[in-house]
Amino acid sequence: MFNLRISLSALVKTATLAPLFASAAAVVALAGPTVQESAFWSAEVSSGDLPAAADRIPDTPLVVDLQAKGRTLGEQGGTLNTMVTRSKDIRQMVVYGYARLAGYDEQYQLQPDILLGYEIEDNRRFTLKLRPGHRWSNGDPFTSADFKYWWEDVANNPLLNPTGAPDYLRVNGELPTVSFPDATTVVYEWSTPNPSFMHSLAQAAPPFIYRPSAYLKQFHADYADAEKLAEEVDYARVKSWAALHNKLDNMYKFDNHELPTLQPWINATSGKKIRHQFVRNPFYHRIDSNGVQLPYIDTVEMEIVAGGLVAAKTNAGEADLQARGLGFRDIPILRKGESDGADYKTYLWGNGTASQIAIYPNLNVTDPTWRQVLRDKKVRQALSVAINRAGINKALYFKLAKPGAMTVLEASPFFDPELRKKHAQYDPELANRLLDEAGLTEKNGYGIRLLPDGRPMELVVETAGERQEVENALQIISDDWQDVGVKLVMRPLDRDILRNRVFSGTTAASVWFGWDNGLPQVYTSPAYLAPTDQVFLSWPKWGQHHQTGGEVGEAPDLAPAKRLMELWRNWETATSEAERTAAWNEMLQIHAEEVYAIGVVAGAPQPVVVSNRLRNVPQKGIWAWDPGAHFGIYRPDEFYFVDGQG
Repeated sequence: MFNLRISLSALVKTATLAPLFASAAAVVALAGPTVQESAFWSAEVSSGDLPAAADRIPDTPLVVDLQAKGRTLGEQGGTLNTMVTRSKDIRQMVVYGYARLAGYDEQYQLQPDILLGYEIEDNRRFTLKLRPGHRWSNGDPFTSADFKYWWEDVANNPLLNPTGAPDYLRVNGELPTVSFPDATTVVYEWSTPNPSFMHSLAQAAPPFIYRPSAYLKQFHADYADAEKLAEEVDYARVKSWAALHNKLDNMYKFDNHELPTLQPWINATSGKKIRHQFVRNPFYHRIDSNGVQLPYIDTVEMEIVAGGLVAAKTNAGEADLQARGLGFRDIPILRKGESDGADYKTYLWGNGTASQIAIYPNLNVTDPTWRQVLRDKKVRQALSVAINRAGINKALYFKLAKPGAMTVLEASPFFDPELRKKHAQYDPELANRLLDEAGLTEKNGYGIRLLPDGRPMELVVETAGERQEVENALQIISDDWQDVGVKLVMRPLDRDILRNRVFSGTTAASVWFGWDNGLPQVYTSPAYLAPTDQVFLSWPKWGQHHQTGGEVGEAPDLAPAKRLMELWRNWETATSEAERTAAWNEMLQIHAEEVYAIGVVAGAPQPVVVSNRLRNVPQKGIWAWDPGAHFGIYRPDEFYFVDGQG
């Protein structure tokens, strides 16, 4: 264990009790059960290096009624082992921990979490109430001053943020007015509605609108001693104080073990290691109805392994909780491990992405001939109907997935089975006719159609090379497309290289999952259906144009894309659920007709391996990035080991 070196004088709590504006479903408002001390921190408490548990939690902690959620009360203790495949994926601890100002429950309803409550007026004025006495993981008070520091000294500091405050806070180009009436109140206000604001705070990779100001001020030129700061800059081998501040200010990356956090576990490992250890946050704000401070599990150990080894090491019993790095193809080996006596069980969760496999024609590709061809919707429709999705489902997913075009999933109120079917039937004859109508009638001696410039129609589809099922599906699609005169050339690349090639317009087509959020609700912004972001691989330059205010990229120049932008803005300014629903439905109709992404199958089960000693992990769940944060909405801080032994 480590010494937090906390100043006890800094732990005097605020006596003010803020009113609760928004209630949480599985939280009971109690005067407070008797808070129980943690055995993990008992030595630090005994030595005086850490206050008692009752003095570490907020004056009004979030009290979780586990029994109301159909779970059991647990006990503290144990070490949970899990794996990731890249060093930077230690940030998954921020995703899984899912401590957010407000977060989704298992019904995807927004509830206050770090916040005591919030009040929304006309979707324009948002009053955030903090928990009195809440503290960062190092014991520093968590107050409105931390929000003020981020807004005034980070977001709007031209040296730290040359492009100004982030786009997600802009409504029609307007930034909010932000005020801090007292230590536990923060107010964001716009002149026009911003219905996505609170929901943006619940994302898997959230926009942190606060910072541990007491810690970061020692690296900020407006607060730090100039001589000491210069020494820190020199020691870190960076060019300026701003570079140093940005290097250390990684709330999401989670790679600065000295940066205070509000997450359930603290990064206790410095630098890049093969195994990273995360220990329980002694100042975490959640307790159960017995007064036991969460998280139940003391320590998480995250091992970085090669992607191809995750299934084998899981099969060998080296993970207590594992889903990342596992896919449908791994289910047989995982089931075999169970039958051979491994001490785990394999749950099959649903998948929250809109499509398990989706091909993205790049409408912004720099090759002028391919740009002309791929912008013809008849070509995209032809490529879609030429795919035998039922065959792929049978060969790769044992008929457990759902063949069809990319659209939202059944759990969304916007799901329409007709949209999943549209341009997704297997019809080579129709594909040939559509390609002929697009003017691609000439063929070479091998039966491959010729592009307008005379080159054979060889479409290079680039992949991240991380999922065998993608390569297997493309092999089947290659035969399907060959039958209609299109040659598919598969090119595996590193993920980061692939994305950079797509963003630059070098790539003509790529493969990835479908929309991360296949479960949108009425409150969900449809921004990801419009050309607002370069990460939608079919229109990177249109997205760049929007993200940079027109400084980089290209303005959308096709009517359906322009309409998507109009509908997204309509949703942003809508004053009723009916208006927002209408915007969503039309945008989904446009995507179904235009086939901007060629979905293949959806809903393939996601294996989730759980130790037989681990409790409160739901047997049925949805493995979704956003909304959901993978394990996040199921609250891993509530998982526990039998007898506290992991």
